[in-house]
Amino acid sequence: MTNLVFLIPAALILGAMGLVGFLWALRSGQYEDLDGAAHRILLDDDEAPAPSPRKR
Repeated sequence: MTNLVFLIPAALILGAMGLVGFLWALRSGQYEDLDGAAHRILLDDDEAPAPSPRKR
């Protein structure tokens, strides 16, 4: 029974931290473009930059 004294506040604190993290992600735009990342990983539009000539 004494374990509940520690476990209930720990669960509430962890739940609050999860909620704060979710709200932070929601406000920073993490969920605005859900399909864009899936398409960008399949399409390779980036070209490798040309190697610069070395000056000696």
